[in-house]
Amino acid sequence: MTEITKKWYVVRAVSGKEKKVKEYLELEIARHKLTDFVSQVLIPTEKVFQIRNGKKINKEKAYLPGYVLLEAALVGEVQHIIKGIPNVIGFLGGKKGGEPIPMRLSEVNRILGKFDELSETEEELRIPFTIGEAVKVIDGPFNNFSGVVDEINEEKKKLKVMVKIFGRKNLLELSYMQVEKDV
Repeated sequence: MTEITKKWYVVRAVSGKEKKVKEYLELEIARHKLTDFVSQVLIPTEKVFQIRNGKKINKEKAYLPGYVLLEAALVGEVQHIIKGIPNVIGFLGGKKGGEPIPMRLSEVNRILGKFDELSETEEELRIPFTIGEAVKVIDGPFNNFSGVVDEINEEKKKLKVMVKIFGRKNLLELSYMQVEKDV
């Protein structure tokens, strides 16, 4: 039997329904015995940190909302079966209703590299603030106060923020999770 060449394609899905689309795709692939033609279905996700009720919560969020990656050989009925799945809008391609265009290898590696990197480094946070930037306190006793970043401590992941309280300027030490950029 000849080797089936698979390429990566992007399937457009209804935003927020990516997980359902992935489940349906995997079920349909198994039901139609297409595992030779479709090898991987991925939803690139990233870990996001939020503070709710004073507690730090890890949450997974779609890195590319509305898109599902698929490694497949689109031969025969494979393409039509994929398009017929609920919440699938179609393939990402050149023109509407045209043939699906496979992703370039460099794009695939970049996305998969980002995908792998995000799943491995759970606690890694980038420094989202700069000195002199306006921020708003979103957690703790100084909730809803606005101030300016005075100092950044990368090791402790803390900021020193100059906040005006009762007409006097005070320096607060807050974690990255306790502030957000003031818009």
